[in-house]
Amino acid sequence: MTAWFYCCVRRMGLAFLLLVGVQSASAEDTTYLTGDWSGLRSRLTDQGITLTLIYTSEAADNPRGGDAEKAAYADEWAFGATFDLQKLAGLTAGKVHITITDRNGRDLDETADLHTLMAVQEIYGRGQTWRLSEFWYQQGWFDDRVVWKLGRLPVGENFGSFSCNFQNLTFCGSQPGSVRGDYWYNYPVSQWATRVDIAINEQMKLRVGVYQVNPTYIEDSWAAHNGVLPDFPSGTTGALIPVEVDVTPSALVLPGDYKVGLWYDSSTINDVYFDINHQPLVLTGAPALRRHGSEGVYLSFVQQVSGVPHAQGAQVFANITQADELTSPALDRQVAVGVQYKGLFATRPNDVIGLAWGTSHVNSRVATNERLIDEYTAGRVPDQSSEYDAELFYGWTPFPYLTLRPNLQCVFHPGGSQVYENELVVGLKTTLKF
Repeated sequence: MTAWFYCCVRRMGLAFLLLVGVQSASAEDTTYLTGDWSGLRSRLTDQGITLTLIYTSEAADNPRGGDAEKAAYADEWAFGATFDLQKLAGLTAGKVHITITDRNGRDLDETADLHTLMAVQEIYGRGQTWRLSEFWYQQGWFDDRVVWKLGRLPVGENFGSFSCNFQNLTFCGSQPGSVRGDYWYNYPVSQWATRVDIAINEQMKLRVGVYQVNPTYIEDSWAAHNGVLPDFPSGTTGALIPVEVDVTPSALVLPGDYKVGLWYDSSTINDVYFDINHQPLVLTGAPALRRHGSEGVYLSFVQQVSGVPHAQGAQVFANITQADELTSPALDRQVAVGVQYKGLFATRPNDVIGLAWGTSHVNSRVATNERLIDEYTAGRVPDQSSEYDAELFYGWTPFPYLTLRPNLQCVFHPGGSQVYENELVVGLKTTLKF
């Protein structure tokens, strides 16, 4: 683990130097590392311009499992700006927002050949390059009981959204994007879309969206040249239509958030098992049977069960996603449950400890293909079923702008197969707000 510790110490040393270098500035406003810029940041916000810069890094080492012990480091810079058109131009409840991201580094899953279904460094992926991750206009009516958004949007920012305190992808972000990432594009990928939120009452909200489905957006070669542009690439296959009901019940003593959603993708997609003659395509080699449309459902909830509302105490959560088996080329189901506790120690009110367990299930029809191939290749293809992941982290927040989350991950049956050794991964996730 020498390389991993060297990497962590080097990055933590850089963070320490930054802290020392801006100590006087940050004393003005401890929300950000660079402070209030002698009042300029506050003046801009008052005028309707909010600027953000967030750096996130994830280091990982595998003392057990994989083809060899390795260390990897990946990071992301996120540059954001929000323009309040009511303050800037007198327009009612209008906003424009842009986020540009830059991802860099190496992935432990590839470096050490972990063979996992879910990444142990969620920050890695969708190309190590610059991207236009958000570019939208938002308008609200009737005291924001109806809110409309139009532009370049990641699906997971609005549908099935979930926090990303954990480092393992099983427990981070919108779960449907982990199950059907072939057309449900989570952050940092965005596509042209529109979405409307309708507040049915104070406790219930209906959300409906229409998203362009275009595999070009997730091509690294395209992103390397066009990723930061509000481009309209060719290759659109259909529309992704998610619908979600979001309930925040007030009858409960402590706050909770419950989401139920479903989606439909209008694209024509290959059947993963049958060919055009309804025979196993891995045996015949004939073109795949084409299916018009695919769908899925999800359930997500977070419920505080102890402590002070919205402050100290324990939150339990669960995320469950089921996609159709006919067209899912890899996973068709994922379940994740866990608990996060904020303020475990009275002297550390902003620290969070988290523990989670999850399982990712390979589509049974894909597994059937693998068994058929095995009959002709003497068992050279691993027979896949479910991968099981667990993670424990402690989030130390010495300053409001800095969080360090050392974590321990366990992966059982990597790749959904018993061929590979169970894995232990030691990680460190760092978030810094400038």
